[in-house]
Amino acid sequence: MDTVGNSELVRAAAAQLSPVLDTPGATLEKVLGCVDDAAAQGVDIIAFPETFLPYYPYFSFIEPAVSIGKKHLGLYEQAVVVPGPQTAALAQAARRHGMVIVAGVNERDHGTLYNTQLVFDADGTLVLKRRKITPTYHERMIWGQGDGSGLKVVPTRVGRLGALACWEHFNPLARFSLMTQHEQIHVAQFPGSMVGAVFADQMEVAIRQHALEAASFVINATGWLSEEQKAFIDPSGNFHKALSGGSCSAIVSPEGVHLADPLREGEGLVIADMDLALCTKRKRMMDSVGHYARPELLSLLIDSAPKSLSHDSNQPSDRSTDDDSRCDHHEPADTDQRTAVLRTASG
Repeated sequence: MDTVGNSELVRAAAAQLSPVLDTPGATLEKVLGCVDDAAAQGVDIIAFPETFLPYYPYFSFIEPAVSIGKKHLGLYEQAVVVPGPQTAALAQAARRHGMVIVAGVNERDHGTLYNTQLVFDADGTLVLKRRKITPTYHERMIWGQGDGSGLKVVPTRVGRLGALACWEHFNPLARFSLMTQHEQIHVAQFPGSMVGAVFADQMEVAIRQHALEAASFVINATGWLSEEQKAFIDPSGNFHKALSGGSCSAIVSPEGVHLADPLREGEGLVIADMDLALCTKRKRMMDSVGHYARPELLSLLIDSAPKSLSHDSNQPSDRSTDDDSRCDHHEPADTDQRTAVLRTASG
């Protein structure tokens, strides 16, 4: 969906929910119930928090690595396999309501877990599966790393959509890679209930800045922990402060304005109508990947090829393919295309 001048209203929802920590499968049922509630309010696209299915691994933030083995394995047991029964249930819900669903999941791929974002189009098709490229701090004990193949914007019934998780929003090149693909709607996901109010303040700055730079709408979904859940995660009570605050579910316009009051505590839906014509209104003044860009001075080099541990010796290697591509574009053979860098021209 591309719009120039004409109003194209899309009703969006950011879901701020608490996971069900003690009953396997119950978080998925909560998500499906929330989709039903949103559909009754005319929602066209809904976003859920980071790795909400089955739950964000809060335990890894407050416990040393040596003590989390059992809990880590428990997360493996409930993790989402793609495709699998949980993705089938999400696809069915999207198809039934004609709604785009963006879900954050702990994805299990054989022996490794990944922080994964799934985008289901309104017909139930899984149009994007992307993995967080660099898990943050304690998360590196839990998840593997994604690659550049997920840094892409996909067409959906509600518009051109991209997504990043949490502190990926502090990686300007990752954000710029989506901007160059003319993102209209950006989905941000954070865990919520961590670090305190400063975390919520920082994420609000990040999502509003991205909205302004990308001239896109941003739907931000964060989780939230009740006092009972904090006690479940940390029976000692020593780290309840570390498991509080840090929630800011919101919907922001391309002009950096909140379209509804952000939700910082409790469960609920933030719902707002997004007029996609505002993307063009913003870009008329400042298009970071168009008339306001200087590609002869600054450009992004990104390796978007999926990575594999095995290669067929009868097929061209990734390296030779890269070399051929460089020759086609008259680029130096020693340019490293496996790393996203800013290329600068000095005068």
